[in-house]
Amino acid sequence: MAPNDSAETTGEATGEVTGGSVGRRKAARYIVPVAVAGVAAATIGLVPALADSGDPDLPAITAQELVEKIAASDEQQLSGTLKISTDLGLPSLGGLTDSLLPGGQGGADTSSAAPEAKLTELASGTHTLRLAADGPDRQRLSVLGKGSEYSVVHNGADVWAYDSASDEVYHQRAEGGDKDHPAPKGVPGTPKEMAEEALAAADKTTSVTVDGTTRVAGRDAYRLLIKPKQSGSTIGAIRVAVDAANGVPLKFTLAPSGGGKGVVDAGFTQVDFAKPDASSFSFTPPKGARVTEADEPAERTDEKADELGAFQKELSGLGDLGAVNVIGEGWTAIAEIKAGEAAAGDLSGMPAEAQGLLGAFGDKVSGDFGSGTVFKTRLVNALLTDDGSVYVGAVTKDALVKAADTAR
Repeated sequence: MAPNDSAETTGEATGEVTGGSVGRRKAARYIVPVAVAGVAAATIGLVPALADSGDPDLPAITAQELVEKIAASDEQQLSGTLKISTDLGLPSLGGLTDSLLPGGQGGADTSSAAPEAKLTELASGTHTLRLAADGPDRQRLSVLGKGSEYSVVHNGADVWAYDSASDEVYHQRAEGGDKDHPAPKGVPGTPKEMAEEALAAADKTTSVTVDGTTRVAGRDAYRLLIKPKQSGSTIGAIRVAVDAANGVPLKFTLAPSGGGKGVVDAGFTQVDFAKPDASSFSFTPPKGARVTEADEPAERTDEKADELGAFQKELSGLGDLGAVNVIGEGWTAIAEIKAGEAAAGDLSGMPAEAQGLLGAFGDKVSGDFGSGTVFKTRLVNALLTDDGSVYVGAVTKDALVKAADTAR
């Protein structure tokens, strides 16, 4: 298989074990959708996987052993290039997206170089990143653009972010390093973080098996396959390519049950586990660049501030969310939220801009519960009923309607 190719299912080892699970890690804030944080992983396959023809001929390993290998991996020094693609199937929202995302133009006043303002761009499309790490106190992540580069550098007590396109610099004091998160806080997670989040819990709803071998970034790797046993989930499978030598996940792919390319596909195209050069973590603001300290609000430049402010005020008027009730378990768990009449499915009282946003990907549905609107992505779907209830999860439209009917 060519380096960095997505692993395809060619066979499945089955079996179950009890006890033990990989410790929960903080979810990747901007790359992995919220629903992935609740994905359970269990029923670890015990039958060793066999290498596919043409793939690396590696020693047999069980899924239990491979999961333990991931948990034991402790590589604190690395450098490499990542390719990340995210396709949630959201409609194009233009400048409205920027106004609603954290740190966007319509959000909190901040520098355009601040990570929360810039890295939300990675929530869609394909991006190339360079990553370097030397323990918990020194990391650098750069997002490569067309003729520009955005970098976040953590070196000891300081975090610097620089956007070459706007020539702006953002500086803040570091909150402390984390060897399991080899990038500054607020930046996308690595394949290791994504894999550990998917394996954070273990229960009977999930099958975890070894699915042969592959090569990623020129390195031999095992393929770990995580799949729901339940029907009704929008998640088809999670595939993780694990470095055969050191247990570091090299590639993570979340495939939707509806088919097509991955919703999230993140993997190294080049990686080196040697100590990076110290110069990788040095940063001096370029001459003439505008520098904003973390505790200094940036000057507001949004010409549509009044309009967007009114829009956000309307959204805030949707009312406080009521108690959350979880229906089901595992991959098909659905959160039921009693939001009240202010958040009802009738959109007529909302601003035209908001109606356009929601109507762009909403389908009218009805059932024993009454009627409402389902808002869809390729991963997370939500049913907003006309009487103000919300049902949301990584499940199909039919599963949402069934849950609403059952709740009545």
